[in-house]
Amino acid sequence: MQMTSKDRELLALLGENARMPVATLARRLGLSRTTVQARLDRLEREGVIAGYSLRLSEAYLAGLIRAHVLITIAPKALTTVTAELTAFSQITALYSVNGPYDLIAIIASPSIGDLDVLIDTIGALPGVERTLSSIILSDRLVR
Repeated sequence: MQMTSKDRELLALLGENARMPVATLARRLGLSRTTVQARLDRLEREGVIAGYSLRLSEAYLAGLIRAHVLITIAPKALTTVTAELTAFSQITALYSVNGPYDLIAIIASPSIGDLDVLIDTIGALPGVERTLSSIILSDRLVR
């Protein structure tokens, strides 16, 4: 797919606020509403925009304890462990990575106690060999 600089600007604006009205997008891009709508339709049709999602407020996130959990998995257990991990609503993201760990899970819980239980539960899953967790203290850059 051929992406123009206006397409990238449009995606950046949607990244700031996916619910921004087409008229506002058009005004900020210096394009007509019809042109912006056509670009949105094309980006959706071609799979560049796969969907629109929720971004939680800083005030809400400040009330959660978030952590990275690095997970080492036994050979041939990736599919099973991944399926088990996707069942936990507290896991907000799951990444496959290279190096000594196989996965990184980003988790969020309302308390340290809940976080501790979740990390222990992850570590006890069949196929999980080892975990290493780090609590997120603050956000320095989020895009």
